[in-house]
Amino acid sequence: MSEELVQHPKESLPGPRASPREVWKKGGRLLSVLLAVNVLLLACTLISGGAFNKVAVYDTDVFALLTTMTLLATLWIVFYLLRTARCRDAVPYRDAHAGPIWLRGGLVLFGICTLVMDVFKTGYYSSFFECQSAIKILHPIIQAVFVIVQTYFLWVSAKDCIHTHLDLTRCGLMFTLTTNLAIWMAAVVDESVHQAHSYSGSHGNTSHTRLAPDPERAGGTAGGDPCPCSTAICQIFQQGYFYLYPFNIEYSLFASTMLYVMWKNVGRLLAPTHGHGHTPSRVSLFRETFFAGPILGLLLFVVGLAVFILYEVQVSGERDHTQKALVTYYSFNIVCLGLMTLVSLSGSVIYRFDQRAMDHHKNPTRTLDVALLMGAALGQYAISYYSIVAVVVGSPRDLLGALNLSHALLLIAQHTFQNVFIIESLHRGPPGAEPCEMPPKEPCQGITFANLDAIHTLPSCPPTPRLVSSNPESPQEAVAIISAPRCHWRRRCLKDISLFLLLCNVILWIMPAFGARPHFSNTVEVDFYGYSLWAAIVNICLPFGIFYRMHAVSSLLEVYVLS
Repeated sequence: MSEELVQHPKESLPGPRASPREVWKKGGRLLSVLLAVNVLLLACTLISGGAFNKVAVYDTDVFALLTTMTLLATLWIVFYLLRTARCRDAVPYRDAHAGPIWLRGGLVLFGICTLVMDVFKTGYYSSFFECQSAIKILHPIIQAVFVIVQTYFLWVSAKDCIHTHLDLTRCGLMFTLTTNLAIWMAAVVDESVHQAHSYSGSHGNTSHTRLAPDPERAGGTAGGDPCPCSTAICQIFQQGYFYLYPFNIEYSLFASTMLYVMWKNVGRLLAPTHGHGHTPSRVSLFRETFFAGPILGLLLFVVGLAVFILYEVQVSGERDHTQKALVTYYSFNIVCLGLMTLVSLSGSVIYRFDQRAMDHHKNPTRTLDVALLMGAALGQYAISYYSIVAVVVGSPRDLLGALNLSHALLLIAQHTFQNVFIIESLHRGPPGAEPCEMPPKEPCQGITFANLDAIHTLPSCPPTPRLVSSNPESPQEAVAIISAPRCHWRRRCLKDISLFLLLCNVILWIMPAFGARPHFSNTVEVDFYGYSLWAAIVNICLPFGIFYRMHAVSSLLEVYVLS
């Protein structure tokens, strides 16, 4: 049954008056959202309750809930794949903007790391299966199957605009999205419990260990388990899957964003020409750039890796070494964030001279990209403002405090200006849409073109001649090749800027994703807020900051392609 038409006039299709089934579109979406909210709240209640000592919710209860949710989501995905395979008319349209290759590639990368983590967790719990609940061994196995099935599903179906069993599909997609969010919450809480236990053990007190598991309670994965992990292989499995938690977190967030786009595209009608956007078919890295951005970005990337390794080696040593490690870490981040802020601001200034038309077509993928950039940045904003208050109001005021304050302020500025640059870039029209700057000295001559009539539509200024094949893929491509100025200086600058920001975001993702936590090594915030409150703030907000870096990388790659 058809759905209501897309609201943009360029994508609207003629059709009969809206039927009661079409009017129910918003009701179907509301039903699926209500289902997701209730399931998510139930999962959040059990997962958060299982992290505290005084709550009679055991981790076996959490594992049972997550296993049930992953099983149901896996069965629904299999049903979806079988249904679309049997019914040829189930997916009459595909959204060309949804599920870009770099997003699906990142999903596969994080999915592989999640599978390795599940193997480590299975090996860890199997090391002492005599005194463990069977659900603890079963859960990572079921989760591995879910990851494999879901990754294949999103790889082949991310662009689908399905038109059969609309309400069931919406509910299934929302339930699968909720399952990914529940897995994400469980990973964040488990990592928080592990950090709290490690902190209490290193400081020799229990005043800040509310999140630490009770030794009397079964199943504490942070070290309070009555079953001791004494063998070397068990220790390797335990440490290994904790290091792989960031990849599991990113996988869940990546899958959630792709599922949301699919949910928005359920029942969507597209014009025949929709999706033939302005993304070039071939991407050549470092092509038409000044090479300044890639070189400077690679330099900061290499220096950042060295700083990260030095930080990890020194931060757990003596107090003097910890102080030096923090000063080095903050100094590098201040330089990197400062350059990124200036470069993002320069890109926005360049757009003031860019006369390309803004693209206002309806695009759920781009709308979601903008919402994720703005929403994920809130996590780092929150950490930065808490740090600013702790440094300004607290004491003492020393070099480390000044570096911490500068780092927090630059994080806010960098996120703001980078978001402005990326969002404006994603809304720009196709390359070559801007008029030439210099007036022509001669009429257009020496141009090789595919159609004699096309020469009359060219601008008055002569573009750089390019050869066109006799059989272009499309008329739009032939016109773009003829009319687009080659190696325009603004395009080169924008490509350099996007590559520089991309490499910087990669190194700023690697540091926190692989365990850099200056928030706890620098005791200013811990002393000011107390460990329990500060650990909750960091462990809730920091995953959003890590996700922001990865999402910024994918968005900047798209900016590079579109520039």
